[in-house]
Amino acid sequence: MEAFYTLATDDYRHLAAALDWRAWLEARQAEAGDRALHLLDVACGSGKFPTALTAHADVARAAIRPVDYALLDPSSFSLAEARQALAPPFVAGRAFETTLQGFDTQDRSYDIVWATHALYAIPKAELPAALERFLRAIGGRGFIAHAMEAAHYIRFYRLFLDAFRDGGGESYRTAEEIVDGLGRLGARVELREIAYDSAAPAAARSVVEGFLQRCAFDDGVTLDQMLDHPLTGPYLADCHDEHAWRFPQRVGLIFVSP
Repeated sequence: MEAFYTLATDDYRHLAAALDWRAWLEARQAEAGDRALHLLDVACGSGKFPTALTAHADVARAAIRPVDYALLDPSSFSLAEARQALAPPFVAGRAFETTLQGFDTQDRSYDIVWATHALYAIPKAELPAALERFLRAIGGRGFIAHAMEAAHYIRFYRLFLDAFRDGGGESYRTAEEIVDGLGRLGARVELREIAYDSAAPAAARSVVEGFLQRCAFDDGVTLDQMLDHPLTGPYLADCHDEHAWRFPQRVGLIFVSP
C-alpha cells in the first residue's frame, strides 16, 4: 500500500488542482445558508482527497462553516484512517461501515456527496443500485472522480486479468459506465476530463512493483513476471524508458445533480 500511494497520492493532487475547490465549497455554503454543510465521502479510503484539498487547494481559508464530514467505507481500518486525516474545514461526523450499494440513508441527506477513485470494484450487476444510493443521498451536489476507459488503472487491470487469471474476474468500472448509469437514472451530469502521468524514476522498481500489484490487488505476481508476459509486457514496455516510468491517466470529473 505504501508503494501504491507513492504514485497514487498524485492522483489527488491533480484533483485538487483541477478546480477552484475553495470557491466551489463557498458556493455550496451559499446554497445551504447559515447552517453547516453536510458532506458524505463515499468509499473514503484513508482520506487522501480531503488531505489533498487542505494541502493544495487552500480550502482551510474558504468562507464556510466547519463541514460535517461523514465517512462511508466497508473497511473499519479505512474509516479510522480517514477520520484521523481530516483537518479544517472538515470535521469528522458519522461513519458508515458498508459498501455504497448496501448503504441505507434517508433521501437527500447531504449537501455534498463525493467519491474519488472509489468505485472501481463495484460489480457491474450492482452498479445501478450503487448509483441509485449515491443519488438518493444528494441534497445538493454530487462529484465523482474516476478513471476513463483509456486510463492506466482500467487498461492494466484488464490485461492483468487476461494474463494471470485466464481472462477471469471482473474488470474495473469505468467513468463512461458511471456517466451512462447516472443518465439512465435521470441525473443531470456534467463531465470534464483531465490527463496526466503517474510517474516514478526508472530505478524505483520496488515502488513500481508495489504500485502495479496494488492496481491489480495481487502482490503474488512480480514486476519481472508482468514484464515477461506477452500480454502485460508490451504495455509496460511502453510505460518506461531509461529515465522514468510513466503510466498515462485520464480521469473523468463527474458533477452530478439528482
